[in-house]
Amino acid sequence: MNRIQDYVELKKRIVSWIKDYADSNGIKSLVVGVSGGIDSAVVSTLCAETGLPTYVLTMPLNSKKENTALSDAHAKALDDKYENVSHHNVDLSTTYHKLLSTIGLQTSPEGFTHNRDFMTNDLANANTKSRLRMVTLYQIAGAVGGIVVGTGNKVEDYGVGFYTKYGDGGVDIAPIADLYKTEVRELGSYLRVSADIIDAKPTDGLWDDGRSDEDQIGATYAELEEAMENGTGKAVDILSRFNRQNRHKMEPIPTFKL
Repeated sequence: MNRIQDYVELKKRIVSWIKDYADSNGIKSLVVGVSGGIDSAVVSTLCAETGLPTYVLTMPLNSKKENTALSDAHAKALDDKYENVSHHNVDLSTTYHKLLSTIGLQTSPEGFTHNRDFMTNDLANANTKSRLRMVTLYQIAGAVGGIVVGTGNKVEDYGVGFYTKYGDGGVDIAPIADLYKTEVRELGSYLRVSADIIDAKPTDGLWDDGRSDEDQIGATYAELEEAMENGTGKAVDILSRFNRQNRHKMEPIPTFKL
């Protein structure tokens, strides 16, 4: 796959696209969450390059220090390099636990015993973490006249649907959603994103056991890219299954019409 010949030009085009959208819609600033992965590192750097006030958020949530080191270092590096960037760390751990406790108590006044299913489904809990981060980003965006900038790539957003509906999928613009992960890494290299981030194993950071994207999907991004681009390789069936299961995320919500 060799869709992009010039990453210098690609960077200019994306930065210009973001600025044009902001100018056309009266947007004053950009808000982006960073996870320590290559996608959010590239998007936050592109946002910084626009010259618009850019709010870069790290949002640990039951996170181990070693798991937040990359996001913290990247956000600090942007804050130090660009005058228009400000880094804000919002620890959502207490908020998350309070929410689950409140759900348990409010739905079962005698305690948690009868309604533990509301609090102990691992997938539901992981998605709630993502949605808390979305709420945080939009709270700040609303306060500063900004928009939330998405960090999903082409495989995640349009291939396997590997994101949380109304979580990290809840954004205003998507600058890299037409780029494969391989292309995002190449762009990140041109933007001088830390090699530690470029080489890091992709993970959504929502699981206590630290499982990677590839652990959850059952295929590498390179394999999924081959399946999407050429319809070949061992990930074709995986791509088809995830796309079918998650199609509801990618299409408009069903609406009854008269």
